[in-house]
Amino acid sequence: MNLPTTLTVVRIFLVPFLVVFLIATPRYPAVAVAIFLLAVFTDWLDGHLARRRRQVTTLGTLLDPIADKLLIAAALISLVEVDRVQAWIVVLLVGRDIAVTGLRGIAAAQGIVIAASDWGKAKMAAEVVAVTLLILSLRGGALRGWPLQAGTVVLWGATAIAVLSGVDYFRKFWRRVDLGG
Repeated sequence: MNLPTTLTVVRIFLVPFLVVFLIATPRYPAVAVAIFLLAVFTDWLDGHLARRRRQVTTLGTLLDPIADKLLIAAALISLVEVDRVQAWIVVLLVGRDIAVTGLRGIAAAQGIVIAASDWGKAKMAAEVVAVTLLILSLRGGALRGWPLQAGTVVLWGATAIAVLSGVDYFRKFWRRVDLGG
């Protein structure tokens, strides 16, 4: 296994630690933020190294989006558990990711590649900012208010982007797919 793929696997292994520090020990949000941001950094680094070193592999290509979705879903579900996010927003975001992943799988089975869009990248960036702020809001005291409010606003933005990007993926799919009918 090459270094970029190893970094993707490390990101997957960081997810349970993030959940534990969010749910079991929410009084220590700095540790959860550090774990989350380390995982996000490995996402950037594995992609950068894979392209730069020409080490893009089938396994890495398969695992990378799974690791991304697992990280964000686990963080958001944990934030529901600690009363920072409404469950319906998480259902919408995770449901969109499942639908788009399934759609891309159907397209791939027909030899059609539906590449990641700028919308999807913007959604991920907004989710990272929102999750970071919402984790920081667990701190309490003076630091609780503004990260909670800002994180909530950014998460609403991520949700809007998720809907738009989901529509974009489905639009691209319908233009190019042969449903055999």
